[in-house]
Amino acid sequence: MSFFRRLGIRAKEDELMDDFSMGGEELREALRHLRRLNKIFAAPGPTVSGVEKLWNSMGSPGRLTILDVGAGSGDVNQKLLQWAKKQGIDMQITLVDLTEEACEEARQLFQDEPRVRVQCSDLTALPDAAADIVTGSQFIHHFEGDQLVDMVNHMLRASRYGVVINDIHRHTVSYKAVWITTRLISRNRYIRHDGPLSVAKGFTDQDWLDLKQRLNHDTMTYEWRPLFRYSVVIPQKRGVIS
Repeated sequence: MSFFRRLGIRAKEDELMDDFSMGGEELREALRHLRRLNKIFAAPGPTVSGVEKLWNSMGSPGRLTILDVGAGSGDVNQKLLQWAKKQGIDMQITLVDLTEEACEEARQLFQDEPRVRVQCSDLTALPDAAADIVTGSQFIHHFEGDQLVDMVNHMLRASRYGVVINDIHRHTVSYKAVWITTRLISRNRYIRHDGPLSVAKGFTDQDWLDLKQRLNHDTMTYEWRPLFRYSVVIPQKRGVIS
């Protein structure tokens, strides 16, 4: 992959993690290294910001259920649990992923956390209104076109109050930063290949505006958050976030 990749339009090729015939210990190692990348690039922030925004629009209830889809090992939720404790919220989180490797990593990471459970499942198979808020961190950049719209609609279907998306800003600076960092912290081929590619498959303001139009969802909002991420909030249409 070229270091000076053109980023004018979203990349279309699959990431290695999209090939479910692969996996095993190499994938589990990649998930552990991804947790390091998430710490370096402050990955939890957009999720916490978006959930707080939706929570306020709900009237700041004392109990909140979260469904995190495509969760990987679910590490971004550690900050969300800290936020909930500070706010006095009884929070329950369900981490959902398709791969057994991710689910096992999540079970180990949260083995002493009773507020978290892990479910190996496909987003499309989840029941309607399964949780108050459905979140996805670095999940929807795996999709494009009609499939992207379908996945977001499935997230909305599974939520009672709305969806929070945390995903990557497609930008030259973020691409080069991830390219360099992945090579400094890891020799894992998933990390070195998928890390920069995930930025190339990321989003710009115009991409979010296009998605908003395709969803026909006037109350969808998005904001840029450090470091080179977006926090996207899509409330159920019966409620509006101010």
